[in-house]
Amino acid sequence: MTMIHLVRHAQVNNPTGILYGRLPNYRITESGECDARRVADFFSSRKVSALYASPLLRTQLSAKPISEALNLEIKTDNRLIEPYSYFEGKIVSGSNSALRSPRYWHLLRNPVRPSWGEPYESILSRMLSIISEAKDSEHDVVMVTHQLPIWIVHLHQLAKPLFHNPKTRRCTVSSITSFEYRDDSLVEAGYVECGLKCATNK
Repeated sequence: MTMIHLVRHAQVNNPTGILYGRLPNYRITESGECDARRVADFFSSRKVSALYASPLLRTQLSAKPISEALNLEIKTDNRLIEPYSYFEGKIVSGSNSALRSPRYWHLLRNPVRPSWGEPYESILSRMLSIISEAKDSEHDVVMVTHQLPIWIVHLHQLAKPLFHNPKTRRCTVSSITSFEYRDDSLVEAGYVECGLKCATNK
């Protein structure tokens, strides 16, 4: 049975604390590079048919150790990309948060859709598209992507509403959320955290 593993990218170097979203040139940290190698170690004993990654730099860098360990080409796919947000490039937490400014409040008018970025249904549609294409692969498939797309798939397979509190997401950096199809239904089969281990072990 094919297992589809959704890997969240490693820790990102973001000293200014902005919402970097789809902005270019955001690399992973030294600890993130170490954690990405830990993810590669996790897959080294498994049979993997294909490796996909979002086109953003942080996901490409996170996928590289897996590519090297398994001798697989990284297949870049836009369906795995970070959802767009109108708050991209802005600080969205703390006393300087853009969310505190009345000039942006109109973007918060509909949290169910949500009105500040890509609709949850759009995220789910593109993620299910690439996952369904992979389900008949000979062996496992690895997809390096981002927190929100992974969590949206998680909520979908539980038949829960896609609207949620971001603080409730169980999807740390360099984590692996695994899914499989059972009787044509997508089911979560496992969750492993590999992230921030290197930082804590220093």
